[in-house]
Amino acid sequence: MNPCNVMTDFKEMCGIFEDTGLESTRYPQLKDYKTDIGTSVVRDDNKCINCGRCIDTCQQIQEIYAIEFASRGHNEHVAPYCDKDLADVACIKCGQCIINCPVGAITEREHLSEVLELLKDKKKDGRHIVVQTAPSIRVSLGEEFDMEPGTVVTGKMVAALRRCGFDKVFDVDLGADMTIMEEATEFLKRLENGGPFPMITTCCPGWILMMEHFYHELVAHMSTCRSPHEMLGILTKTYYAEKLGIPKDKIVVVSVMPCTAKKYESTRPELDSSVDFVLTTRELGKLIRLKEIDFRNLHDEEFDPALGMATGAGAIFGASGGVMEAALRTAYKFGTGDDVTKLEFDQIRGMQGIKKGSMLVGKREIRFAVAHGGANIRKLLEEREKYHFIEFMACPGGCIGGGGQPIPTTDAIRKQRMEGLYNADSHLTLRRSHDNPIVKKIYSEYLDKPGSKRAHRILHTRYFERSQF
Repeated sequence: MNPCNVMTDFKEMCGIFEDTGLESTRYPQLKDYKTDIGTSVVRDDNKCINCGRCIDTCQQIQEIYAIEFASRGHNEHVAPYCDKDLADVACIKCGQCIINCPVGAITEREHLSEVLELLKDKKKDGRHIVVQTAPSIRVSLGEEFDMEPGTVVTGKMVAALRRCGFDKVFDVDLGADMTIMEEATEFLKRLENGGPFPMITTCCPGWILMMEHFYHELVAHMSTCRSPHEMLGILTKTYYAEKLGIPKDKIVVVSVMPCTAKKYESTRPELDSSVDFVLTTRELGKLIRLKEIDFRNLHDEEFDPALGMATGAGAIFGASGGVMEAALRTAYKFGTGDDVTKLEFDQIRGMQGIKKGSMLVGKREIRFAVAHGGANIRKLLEEREKYHFIEFMACPGGCIGGGGQPIPTTDAIRKQRMEGLYNADSHLTLRRSHDNPIVKKIYSEYLDKPGSKRAHRILHTRYFERSQF
């Protein structure tokens, strides 16, 4: 059964019930199963119909095997290994089970109620509430309001967030540009020092968990860069806070992400609470509706300029291959002093599960590869020694197919969202991260230069070996 056709298949199943006249079952309904509330994914077995779509997705698409059928007969139910909580098994929090569940038995761990309380009480508490939006939200949020997938709604999104009551609206694309400055610098240092190769991108927290659970030997191969929203979060609580004279503990950062794993990532202690709350695309849609905002008829507004100017390179982060393409645009500049002639890297665009390419940086041939979806990641890892630079995204299609995106999310919809991001990039004047004037200002005023000790202390992180169970 194709996980991408979940809703259609479920409607057909309901039709079978009607045709047979089935009104009740001979077995008692299961009651009082525990609700597994994790940092990212919430499971309620009392709603589950045992269709197995979440299991198929986890095992066949992702090859994680975090969940399986447990018990037999009318006691059969979906559960992690030995009926443990998801937090205690090798779940990567990707949320692909959520977008393939037809009955809402699996959902995200919502932060919406906490954010609503913050917005309600911010004047009383003296809080300065900043919201920042991921690249892919601008091409998927419109679906929450019956707009065509891939429609770029950046201006309406910013206007809606202001009307929701946030004090500042920043663009995570700027965090993506900062990530590229650090990551490209890190990659060129490895070229000079002979490795270790491949260097692997670290923007995807689902992939990070997959590595920490199953591929401990790759810790040294990972870029040490924080993910873009964590970079922007820490810059908001340091650089921005100091510029405006706001105490760090009065700033609350809310990220709007396509990803349920970002909710878990925001709780990692080594990231020092850079991001306080994470809303999915679906949660943002719900927030806008709760505020009774007429989204479709909003006039476009711009991000707040302090941390709101970004390039096309930052925008394409939301598509599988986009991180690699953005990194190569800047790595070529840093390595040769010249801008790359053609900005579009067609070798790594599109929906293929594994994409490969190469380019010359000076006289050195750089071999790179991209994979999205856990099963494709495992395949590419079997030949990782062939490459200098690899991008992994846990969700099919990358962030445009994340577990927090609107439902349904099919391959056709992923493709439309991806095309929307590339279209947004092509229409921007600034398309290379190193050309972003705000990025240059942050380095000159606060971080010195890419790869400096101060930049490394603020913008980088570390990883850990975890057991599988």
